[in-house]
Amino acid sequence: MTQQRRLIVSHLRLRRVLGILGVALPFVLMLWGFALSGWSMELQDQISDYYSLRTRDVFVATLVAIGLFLFAYRGYERKDDIAGHFACLCALGVAFFPNSGEDWEQIVHFSSATGLFLVLAFFSIFLFTKSRGYRTPQKIMRNRAYVTCGIVMLVCLALTGLYIFYLEDTAISDYKPVFWLESLMIWAFGISWFVKGDTLWRDAKA
Repeated sequence: MTQQRRLIVSHLRLRRVLGILGVALPFVLMLWGFALSGWSMELQDQISDYYSLRTRDVFVATLVAIGLFLFAYRGYERKDDIAGHFACLCALGVAFFPNSGEDWEQIVHFSSATGLFLVLAFFSIFLFTKSRGYRTPQKIMRNRAYVTCGIVMLVCLALTGLYIFYLEDTAISDYKPVFWLESLMIWAFGISWFVKGDTLWRDAKA
C-alpha cells in the first residue's frame, strides 16, 4: 500500500470513528445514567443534563474528540475549513460551558449547541454532496443520505425551539421530547459521517 493510499484509508477510518461516536453518544449517556440512578430508567430532560452526572466524562470527551477532528477536517474549498473550525469552536463551547452553570454559561452552551447543529447540517447538505467530475450511482445514493441527515437535523432543531418556547409546560414534557430530538440530531450527524467514511454505497473500484 502506497503512502498516499495509507493516508486516504486513515482519513476514512477517522470519519467512521466520528460517525460511531455520534451514534453511540446518546446510548452511552442513557445507559450510564440508568446505572447511576439504580436502573430507575428515568431519562434526563436533555442530553446536556447528563453533564450534571458522572456521565459528564464521556459527554465532554466525545465533544472534544469531535471538535478536534472537525478542526483538522479539510474539504474541497476554503469554506469547508471555515465550517470545520466553527464547528470545533461550537463543540468546545457545548463541552466546557454547562447548561447548569451561570446565566452567561447557559447562553454560551445553548448558542454553541444551536450553531453546532446548524453547521453540521450545512456539512451534510452542502459540503458532503459536492463531487469532482462524474457522479456515480453510489455517489447519488450517498448524497440522498447526506441531505436526509441534514434535513433531519434542521427539522429537529426547529421542533426543539418550538417546544422550548411554546410547549415546555405542557403534558408533552413527560415524554422528554428535547432528549429524543437532540438524540435524533446526533444520530443523523453520526450517520452522515459514517457514510462519508466510505462505509455505505462505496464506489466500485476501477
